[in-house]
Amino acid sequence: MTTGSRARSFSSAAARYADHRPSYPAALFDAVEEMAGFRLAGARVADVGAGTGIASALLHGRGARVVAVEPGEGMAAEFRRRNPGIALVRGDGDRLPLAAASVDLLTYAQSWHWTDPARSGPEALRVLRPGGALAVWSNDPDTGVEWIAEQEARIEKRFGPGWYANKGPRSQPGLDFATRRLRWSRRIPVEAHLAKLSTHSLFLVGEPGTDAFLTAERAELAALFPDGWLREHYTIDLSLAVRAP
Repeated sequence: MTTGSRARSFSSAAARYADHRPSYPAALFDAVEEMAGFRLAGARVADVGAGTGIASALLHGRGARVVAVEPGEGMAAEFRRRNPGIALVRGDGDRLPLAAASVDLLTYAQSWHWTDPARSGPEALRVLRPGGALAVWSNDPDTGVEWIAEQEARIEKRFGPGWYANKGPRSQPGLDFATRRLRWSRRIPVEAHLAKLSTHSLFLVGEPGTDAFLTAERAELAALFPDGWLREHYTIDLSLAVRAP
């Protein structure tokens, strides 16, 4: 299955994605402000690969003037339904529909790995004002937690390594990234965790065996968490680069 097919698969489950994908803690946006050197309140922010608006809504809540950029028709429709007060344009990180030097902050939440860095890097430099910042982050399962590491091992045993493809950016001309790692968690029902798992591209594109895997995983988790609740643990790897003034 191609990367493009996986990227397009999210629109088929946009409402489920919005309902079950994790949010982000306030500490993430505190770190963005600290590393960027300016406040989000009043900043012109473009959230690229915005999906259903999980990060866009939080940035908007911090007082940023947000425009969301989203290529997928289904995701864009769900975004508009849930975030009627936030501007949205259709496009992707390789061809940003934004004017040169027009934004203070460019964000990629769970979406940089769907771009071609040879294109998205120069595009970021084009649309950022001097002194503006590019911030890239992802919610990744914290495999330092035993049950999460065991689940990851089961997935890789069945479907092979690389199923979870959040790859951070690498430094390139004009973009020298600093990094920060944060940890957080949320307590949710086992069924909500399985629904979240089913929104990842591996499961959305219908790889053979995914339905059977989720059924077996339900039994594994029921034995581990007999009260029907679990705590998901995440690491957030934040990479941020400031464009030279």
